Amino acid sequence: MNYSKVNNITGWVCFLIATITYVLTLEPSVSFWDCGEFIASALKMQVVHQPGAPLFLMLQRFFSIFAFGDVTKVAYWMNIGSALSSAATILFLFWTITALAKKTLVKVGEVITNAQLISIMGAGAVGALAYAFSDSFWFSAVESEVYAQSSLFTAIVFWGILKWEAHADEPRADRWLLFIAYIMGLSIGIHLLNLLTIPAIAFIYYFRKTNKATTSGIFKTLSVGILILGIIQYGIIQYLVSFGAYFDLFFVNTLGLGFGTGVLFFAILVIGAFVWAIRYSIRHQKKLLNLGLISTVLIIFGYASFAMIIIRAKADPNLNNSAPKDAFSFLSYLNREQYGDRPLLFGPNYNSERTGVSEGKTIWRKGNDKYEVAGKKNDYEYADNTFLPRMYSDDQKHADFYKEWMNLDESKKPNTVDNIGFLFSYQIGYMYMRYFGWNFVGRQNDEQGQGSGFEGTSLSGIKPIDAVWHGDQSHLSPSTVDNKAYNRFFFLPLIIGLLGAIWHFGRNQKDAGVVGLLFFFTGIAIVLYLNQKPLEPRERDYAYVGSFYAFSIWIGLGVLAIKEWLFKKLTPATGAIAATVIGLFAAPVIMAQQGWDDHDRSTKMVAHDIAYDYLQSCAPNAILFTYGDNDTYPLWYIQEVEKVRPDVRIVNLSLFDTDWYINGMKQKQNDSEPLPISMKESQFVQGERDVMPYDDYKIAGSVEIKNIVDLLLSDNADDKVAMQDGTKSNFLPTKNFKLTINPQEVISTGTVSAADAGKIAQTMEWKFNKGYVTKGTLAMLDILAHNNWKRPIYFASTVPSEQYNGLDKYLYNEGLALRLLPLKTDTTATDEREELLNTPVLYKNIMDKFKWGNIKTAKYLDPQSSDDTFIFTNILSSLTGSLIKEGKIEEAKKVADKYYEVMPDKFFGIRTVVVKYYMAENLYKLGETARANDILIKSGDYIQKELTYLADISASKGSLSGTQNVQTGLYYLDRMIKTSKAMGQTKVSTQLERQFAGLESRFSGYFGQHQTP
Repeated sequence: MNYSKVNNITGWVCFLIATITYVLTLEPSVSFWDCGEFIASALKMQVVHQPGAPLFLMLQRFFSIFAFGDVTKVAYWMNIGSALSSAATILFLFWTITALAKKTLVKVGEVITNAQLISIMGAGAVGALAYAFSDSFWFSAVESEVYAQSSLFTAIVFWGILKWEAHADEPRADRWLLFIAYIMGLSIGIHLLNLLTIPAIAFIYYFRKTNKATTSGIFKTLSVGILILGIIQYGIIQYLVSFGAYFDLFFVNTLGLGFGTGVLFFAILVIGAFVWAIRYSIRHQKKLLNLGLISTVLIIFGYASFAMIIIRAKADPNLNNSAPKDAFSFLSYLNREQYGDRPLLFGPNYNSERTGVSEGKTIWRKGNDKYEVAGKKNDYEYADNTFLPRMYSDDQKHADFYKEWMNLDESKKPNTVDNIGFLFSYQIGYMYMRYFGWNFVGRQNDEQGQGSGFEGTSLSGIKPIDAVWHGDQSHLSPSTVDNKAYNRFFFLPLIIGLLGAIWHFGRNQKDAGVVGLLFFFTGIAIVLYLNQKPLEPRERDYAYVGSFYAFSIWIGLGVLAIKEWLFKKLTPATGAIAATVIGLFAAPVIMAQQGWDDHDRSTKMVAHDIAYDYLQSCAPNAILFTYGDNDTYPLWYIQEVEKVRPDVRIVNLSLFDTDWYINGMKQKQNDSEPLPISMKESQFVQGERDVMPYDDYKIAGSVEIKNIVDLLLSDNADDKVAMQDGTKSNFLPTKNFKLTINPQEVISTGTVSAADAGKIAQTMEWKFNKGYVTKGTLAMLDILAHNNWKRPIYFASTVPSEQYNGLDKYLYNEGLALRLLPLKTDTTATDEREELLNTPVLYKNIMDKFKWGNIKTAKYLDPQSSDDTFIFTNILSSLTGSLIKEGKIEEAKKVADKYYEVMPDKFFGIRTVVVKYYMAENLYKLGETARANDILIKSGDYIQKELTYLADISASKGSLSGTQNVQTGLYYLDRMIKTSKAMGQTKVSTQLERQFAGLESRFSGYFGQHQTP
């Protein structure tokens, strides 16, 4: 059969397998993290977080068309978009592997034998399907994120250079290089991963164009590849826009012309220069110059997708991150300036001494008629800097981690050797190699690894080998064996990939080097560039999928190694078939079989429903303060796409410190009127009131919040304090705030019912909990001062308590949100006071309004979804306890029944034990003894198995592992003993005591006897 036809058909079969896999396992609605923002923004062409992904949004908007107006299906069809993009990646990976295999096996002009055909197709199928079922790639393939399309464009580019190589001697072969340039330009509008293929592409070009490679030629090619990468990354993506911005600055501020004229002039200048240069290259027959110039133009054409960002920003959509409407705000957007900088080659350590501040570049903002100075970008100067600073964050939790990980004492100033040690042991050894192991060795579970060494690691399933790295594995814990992400590959994909790499280097060193370079630049080079801090909020394996892609090429070529080394005595065709079968079972089959259950999100609706519940927890026309990605992005999705509760105004406190976000809050959005913010734009623009210090003026008593706001907004020099740099700033003279209450306002707005008028406080008094005021905090205080209880104010239950600004004692739980209520406080309350509940409202929300995301029946719950089981269980337990205290026993029993109806009978870590324990206490009080006993018995068994595993690891390593889990487990086991005894459940308490005694004896050497918290 014709090679080209077989190659095409087999590739499309792989595409079909991947498509079916991803469509069957994709999430039917919105997922956690960035997906909610991307879906909402794609549907309405809005502006996402820096540095934007305009082409991704436009492509996803196309897929939303297939929902045919059904807003509940928009997310599904955008997820389909990711699934198809991922499946297409597998198609191009297949063709890439077969191209490399054919080039190595078949000489030019030689007729392909059947054995060679089978070997080549087998290699392509094994490698492509291995990547299709790899953990990290599969995760991104079933949700609406940029990584699926980014992988596709990367695959197309690498396939494209191999097509060029195959046709390089033909007259019009360079069209493939121009195609690659355009695809690269387009890919910038999705993600920058694609650019990291450039060094590998440079080598393919070099090896194809030179008759004999030399050492100097190799180093020159590497330098040229990195230079081209730098030119695109900085010269085109950043400096092209930067030059345009400063041209505009000159035309507006110096020549007095309108905004944008400088950008227009610069654009004409650039276009004219390229036209002249291309004509020059044609006239003088400078082919290489012509190729470079046209490639650059095509990259810029592709990059032009970012025009969508500016066009849509000017339309002021609801989601308008950074509002990049002008040259300088757009430049800041592209440079990701809101995320700050990380030192790469030279910089401070976490404990370097600051010696001063150096004044950097001027920060410009758009004014009414010209650009205005918003300030200077200042950088700290340090007494001691080091080469390759990897331990640079001075955040206390990061500093503590550095010291513990590297065994550094308090006085130690890390040197270059220490930093390189952290690079190899943590950033590469833990954060990269652990992820690499997930994909090709095996995975322990889906719990987040934070460097503890006992969770979220890579396990092969071969216990003696796993024990060498992770300690005694003889008694694996339920958090491992009962976790669907417990995937055992027994090193098989890794082994076949290493065989493929060895074979490739032995048979075709040049191509193997190119694949190795691709592997390095999309893996280790990213580690070096990102310079990752520890204790990230989520696992970051998605950043390295490009290197897993490269390794999958070698997994495919491993089939050829197996055929050549193991099946020499068989006939060539039989050996090829046998090698392919072994390769299929050693990689894609075992990876699919082990990974299916922890990638099947087809029945999970948690992100969707928890967003729904957040909004349903709020009264009409509410203001809901959120903080993180997972309590904001799903809300944006469900409001913007499904139009659920458009009356609620979502305020993300992480963004509230920016002028563009406050401006958005002062506008009407959906059915929500502008927020009651009195500040004028000139009072909070960038550079104004960014941070205002606290300077204690020893003011007696509490100060009215309106007076505080007026003082912080005052332009009177007498109301400001001098700063070290000579400027004057507004300041906070006291932390004691109060808000005088008009009971009639509170009752007439429905904040508190007339029947509860006696509970209304005359004044709300609280102590501000920070040592400074940001403009976002000022905006919140402004809302409190001028809202007059017209709009209900809520904080999402997941907002960190420090973001309450001291209002804790006035926040009442009404579901997944805490409502600010002006009620008299319990003067006997302590720091250990119980959570405040608005029981009637909470009961109605729980019983009548909430959806539960199929959390009990879903085939798989990812870590974020399983975290929500703690939130739900805690709410149900707290409500049950509150109803019992109020004597509403029947209602309490209904809530307890609701718990059993909607919550899974499963433990998701030690934290589940904690929330289940409090539910068991309530069940005892309700007379539900059997249910309570069942919870305690199961909890005791779970604790025993979990802590036995940790005891084994601790004994094998000679130091305590999982300290917090051990302490929590023993503490609650002890409480369960006391509770069961108090309830007369002797059988239960005896069993728990036996378990406690056994565990206590194993940990006594670490804590001492009876050292539970």
